[in-house]
Amino acid sequence: MTDSPAHTSEPVVDMRGISVEFPGVKALSDVDFRLLPGEVHALMGENGAGKSTLIKALTGVHRPTSGVIHLHGEPVAFGAPGQAQEAGISTVYQEVNLLPNLSVAENILLGREPRRLGHIDGRAMRAQATELLSRIGLSIDPASVLSSHPIAVQQLVAIARALAVKARVLVLDEPTSSLDADEVAELFRIVRVLRDENVAILFVSHFLDQVYEIADRMTVLRNGALVGEYLPSEMNRIALVSAMLGREFGTLEEVQRRSEERHPGTEPLLSTRGLGRTGAIHPIDLEIHAGEVVGLAGLLGSGRTELARLLFGADRADTGTVTIDGVELRPRGPRAMIAQGVAFCSEDRKAEGVVADLSVRDNLVLAMQAARGWARPIPRRTSDALVAEYIEKLDIRPADPHAVMSTLSGGNQQKVLLARWLVTRPKLLILDEPTRGIDVGAKAQIQKVVADLAAEGMAVLFISAELEEVVRVSDRVVVLRDRHKVAELTGQDVAVDRIMSVIAAPSDNHLAAVAS
Repeated sequence: MTDSPAHTSEPVVDMRGISVEFPGVKALSDVDFRLLPGEVHALMGENGAGKSTLIKALTGVHRPTSGVIHLHGEPVAFGAPGQAQEAGISTVYQEVNLLPNLSVAENILLGREPRRLGHIDGRAMRAQATELLSRIGLSIDPASVLSSHPIAVQQLVAIARALAVKARVLVLDEPTSSLDADEVAELFRIVRVLRDENVAILFVSHFLDQVYEIADRMTVLRNGALVGEYLPSEMNRIALVSAMLGREFGTLEEVQRRSEERHPGTEPLLSTRGLGRTGAIHPIDLEIHAGEVVGLAGLLGSGRTELARLLFGADRADTGTVTIDGVELRPRGPRAMIAQGVAFCSEDRKAEGVVADLSVRDNLVLAMQAARGWARPIPRRTSDALVAEYIEKLDIRPADPHAVMSTLSGGNQQKVLLARWLVTRPKLLILDEPTRGIDVGAKAQIQKVVADLAAEGMAVLFISAELEEVVRVSDRVVVLRDRHKVAELTGQDVAVDRIMSVIAAPSDNHLAAVAS
């Protein structure tokens, strides 16, 4: 690990041996991180890597269990975000945490308003706001209401607020997720201006091209631990993806793929043409046939979940069409898609799946009852028979339909959610991270269920961050990157190394990577 010649000064932030623990969870384990003045330092890692926890430890949201933080060479221990801000550390989040009903000037100087004769001096406040806005090259009316401006401008206002509190450390947490290319270019122009003014910038992004464009150094975290600190010039995209995923490119163990050959239908069960949503995923063409498993692969932020939600109607598409069984339609919500035979197991089973205080039985029949409508309750004998069938079929433990859902393990909760949709007899089952956070045995059972369902003629869209798992269960793999479909792999190309090479290819070279 070598410093760039331009970055040999003492760190503004020096975090040593940082651990953060919650009941039953060690979110960070002995992590070192340093941030130098006048640099953009990218913090990289997949979901659960510890990026957000490290930022929260720095900014006073979480108090480290162990370790020490030095700011300008002095030890600090912030008890609240306000203390970190007073010390010169400001954070701009993906979701702008300003007050949209107030003016631009009021947001920039909130809590620091200039006063005259005991009252807020509106003229002076607008003048100060104009000066701060001009510093970052933003020409808008400081008296205008913040909500009247697009998200990109609101984020720049948040940066102007950071300058108002004389921040020397600026944390940009996924700032480009909702921006288009021109807005990203404008943000990066301002980032470079601040970097040249010796502001230390911590940049979190899942867009590899953007990281290589703007970052002077990179730190990679995985599973709450430090992988390493690198210069972009010394770490190519393949090596970075390998570090984030914990897989060595070219030396991976051979994944045992299914041996049976499935024969999907010739006509697609579902097809999309130009289906997209602004800020979520670029227009995409996709086909899924009855009796096949299509894997969806990509890094965090690639658009996997966003595509799944569009297909299920949970989010409304801006462009394109969906065709099911030869009938073109525009998804008008989950109920309409359920009626078309589409089922969706969300990646967030706690927030969007499990009803913790209800029984296994009530959780299992929930989707079927919703499809029928609450005016047509499922006969008790029918529901009891279905619940018993799927408890046995999926080996749900304990095998007690009256057990409270919150008492089940994560793996058994996931099986109940899977059963919830299987009782509706769907044509297409969308599984978003169905094995995340469950033990190896439960993973193997769910993977077997997926294979069995496809063998019986069901279409499955399988989403997972674990590339080995995608390869193991899929007939085809669609690769997403930076919200674009960049490849569709079949046959011998359905391999972990192949997927990684596509994910890591620069955006202007991904077609060459697919063809090579």
